[in-house]
Amino acid sequence: MALTAERGRAVVMGGLGALLTLAVWWACAATFLKDNQVPTPPDVLDVFLERGFGYYRRIFSITLEEAARGYVVGVGVALLLATLVLLVPWLEPVIMQFAVVTYCLPIVALAPILIIVHDLPEPGGTSPTAVDLAAISVFFTTVVGAVLGFRAADPTTVDVVSVYGGGKVQQFLRVRLVSALPALFTTLQIAAPAAFLGALLGEYFDRHLEVGVGPSLILSQNNRETALAWSLGITCALVSGLAYLLIGLLGRWVAPWSKGVAR
Repeated sequence: MALTAERGRAVVMGGLGALLTLAVWWACAATFLKDNQVPTPPDVLDVFLERGFGYYRRIFSITLEEAARGYVVGVGVALLLATLVLLVPWLEPVIMQFAVVTYCLPIVALAPILIIVHDLPEPGGTSPTAVDLAAISVFFTTVVGAVLGFRAADPTTVDVVSVYGGGKVQQFLRVRLVSALPALFTTLQIAAPAAFLGALLGEYFDRHLEVGVGPSLILSQNNRETALAWSLGITCALVSGLAYLLIGLLGRWVAPWSKGVAR
């Protein structure tokens, strides 16, 4: 992508913001937060170098696999139900109420039920509970975002398809789906970090899991390894941000008209 003046300013401001945050964190950790076991940036970097890239790749590969599986299932079911809302309008109250229920379910109550229902994770394997929570975490936002995107189509264009004999399916495929792509990719962007967080919470609750970010966080908490916990938290933020960025770039490539770019 071309580095426009606006994008260049955004990159510079983002870099300055990151440096300012790093400086404030370092100053606070070295002064009045020193007794609260808050590590400095060099402490966190030393832990990362000591553990090595292989350690982080091993544990994050498990969590990312769970998040990806839950993301695909949750987004797929949500898009299917959002499509039904457009094609079969009388189903809307039922589908939207179901989406709200999934959003309001307390994870602290749902996770133990899922852990009991599923078999125990295999040694070194993934947690089914983490996959389920990842899918649930993306369901509500995807349903709502998809329905709003489908309904944002130009009514005149929809009427043109109708005049030429096209039914709801043709209106959906030729107009609503195309016009909704920018909104859909925005929704998918938001869903990516949510899926990762859902998988992480599932691992945190499923104490039978041996490998993953969740078990590593629990061990660092029990052993009072604050620098390790901070390194895991920062890496989680970077991974979630990278997923958000990649889906956004994919959306701009698939639907360039959302930014006024000709293709």
